[in-house]
Amino acid sequence: MTELERYLFDLQGFLVLENALSSAQIAAINQVLDKQIAKVDQPFKPWVRFDGLLNWGTEFRNLIDNPRITPYLEALLGSRFRLDHDYVHILRQGSSGPIGSILHGGGTPYDPCQYYLYKEGKIFNGLVAVAYNLTDVPAGSGGFGCIPGSHKSNLPLPQEWQDLENPHPCVQKVSGKAGTAIIFTEALSHGTLPWKGQHERRTLFYKYSPYASAWARYYYNPDDYPDLTQNQRQILKTPGFYP
Repeated sequence: MTELERYLFDLQGFLVLENALSSAQIAAINQVLDKQIAKVDQPFKPWVRFDGLLNWGTEFRNLIDNPRITPYLEALLGSRFRLDHDYVHILRQGSSGPIGSILHGGGTPYDPCQYYLYKEGKIFNGLVAVAYNLTDVPAGSGGFGCIPGSHKSNLPLPQEWQDLENPHPCVQKVSGKAGTAIIFTEALSHGTLPWKGQHERRTLFYKYSPYASAWARYYYNPDDYPDLTQNQRQILKTPGFYP
């Protein structure tokens, strides 16, 4: 993580990384998704969500410690961090996903799982999200939106600004090609703008916590995945400080 990237993350609460996934990875993951969607899909359903994707194949387990992303997680969470939970959203035109088009997250009032601090030259975070674009998100098509800098706000988000159907001018709309990753602190006020694209918006979320904390109430069992590396097993450990 460069000094410029550190500055940008501290300033705005998120970073956009291009080419976080290769074209081969994107194709392989989307092929698996096509099969999973076909099993459960309903005609005209505006969105589909799947949770707990690691048992779907190595394409998903390899992202536990994606080498393109890991250096950023180490800079934001420390050398020890854990994968807290994972899921994927598939949105069709006009949809905003399971919770609708509202800004959420934010660390004010203080949330012990979603916070941002900078102290003595170091960045400290609670839950940190990595959102991978599996399809292109052109400018103006919707998708990820946020209020840059809100992760450091001392006051709660004004209720009248939560609506992303009619976003306030301070909301930044983040576009990117397939393979782009958005890394953001959950202390950032963020959400999903209504999807206007003709194609599906497919977004893969891997969310990480400091090693001693948890946001999700369920934990991974590394023994469920015999092909994991030692480093991946460490990242799937249950939260705790000792031993």
